[in-house]
Amino acid sequence: MTDLPYTDADLRAEAIAQHRELTDDPEYFTVGEAMCDAKVPSSATGETWETLLDEDGYNAAQRKIHDLISGAANVSEWAVNLGADGLEPEDQAITIGADEKPIARVHFAFEPGMPDEMRIALVEGIGEAIADHL
Repeated sequence: MTDLPYTDADLRAEAIAQHRELTDDPEYFTVGEAMCDAKVPSSATGETWETLLDEDGYNAAQRKIHDLISGAANVSEWAVNLGADGLEPEDQAITIGADEKPIARVHFAFEPGMPDEMRIALVEGIGEAIADHL
């Protein structure tokens, strides 16, 4: 028993609510300011959004980025619980369905010390089990 008037579940619930609020409807201009000096990942020369694009191109990219953030799935509960459990998201994912319109996607998170071989075996095993039933 604890002397605190709240539970761990209360803390997680509030963190989830605040996490979602921070990403729910980002300020359009804040998106533009944040991307200004950010490097474009595919740029071979390390150009930023601002140096890569003219004003019209920059504004179009800003709108698309804002729309992607605003339309993102609410994974706040998943993200908060992963962090609270000490798990780290993995880049590996299993996508089921067509490339244009997947019907499901499974993402993975692991304990930081889990060996790569075990991670790979787990992902492959789940992938094989899914494939056997499709």
